[in-house]
Amino acid sequence: MSKKSLIIVTQNKNMREAIRKIDKVVNSDASILLVGETGVGKEIFAEYIHRTSIRSENAFVKISLSAMPADLLASELFGHVKGAFTSASEEKKGLFEIANNGSIFLDDIDDVPLNIQTKLLRVLEEREIMRVGDIKPIPINVKLITASKVDLKELVEKNIFRADLYYRINVVRINIPPLRERRDDIKPLVEHFLKHFSPEKKLKISKEALQILIDYNWPGNIRELRNIIQRICLFAEKEIIPIDLPAEIRGMNTIENLIKACHRCFVENSMTYGDVINCLELNLLRKALDDSQGNQSKAAKSLNLSLSTFRDKLKKFKIV
Repeated sequence: MSKKSLIIVTQNKNMREAIRKIDKVVNSDASILLVGETGVGKEIFAEYIHRTSIRSENAFVKISLSAMPADLLASELFGHVKGAFTSASEEKKGLFEIANNGSIFLDDIDDVPLNIQTKLLRVLEEREIMRVGDIKPIPINVKLITASKVDLKELVEKNIFRADLYYRINVVRINIPPLRERRDDIKPLVEHFLKHFSPEKKLKISKEALQILIDYNWPGNIRELRNIIQRICLFAEKEIIPIDLPAEIRGMNTIENLIKACHRCFVENSMTYGDVINCLELNLLRKALDDSQGNQSKAAKSLNLSLSTFRDKLKKFKIV
């Protein structure tokens, strides 16, 4: 991947300020700590740091510390010699050694066990690693990028994160805001993902559908938005309208649909049971057609009906 091919899609003021801050320090040896909620794009920032630095032609190594069993983490990071433990049948380089002269990205640094924290601190202070089971240090030269989904200072105060390690990795701190705090990025991100996942369809999104995405709170941040757009691209044709969006994004459930479809059914006492059922069904059909802008296939799908059943019901209620 060339430097030019990696971009961070944003027009948000705080995001641009974060990028400007990175650009000023990217060629220094200072450790960079990325802080942000799960799914905000910390890995993309880490890769941006590496690809725009003078180390870009060398290795970029990344690992999620939370995904690695604690008993294997030391071997994974620092390597081991043959016979260091029962399953060590051959010598193995660790990730720090592989990343020598390049960059290493340690994601979820907030999940790293205390015993590994001690070893990481020694690596940063001595600029050398020791393979598990070895007695010979190996000098290394790496750019360290770490990421945390929580404020590490709070973990330091709770004595579950070493203060000395915190100060070592927190030389340059970059705060990445959640998507709900940069809603101005949703439109360019949606357009970017549409082109990425379905360039041949040339999909566009309606103003109504886009507004729903902008109004949604995005607990999963950019990762959630990316996955949803990918899913939509599999089925949508030409223009994405509200009915194409998942129900959880539209903030609707079955009861809400019923109430919105026919409020009259719930307040009039003169209606018989049959009248209420027919009224609800009629208005649900009408609302489904309105939401899908007359597309019967999409309307039927929104009601979990087959197209033939949906059309039979249209005939029954004489909806043209």
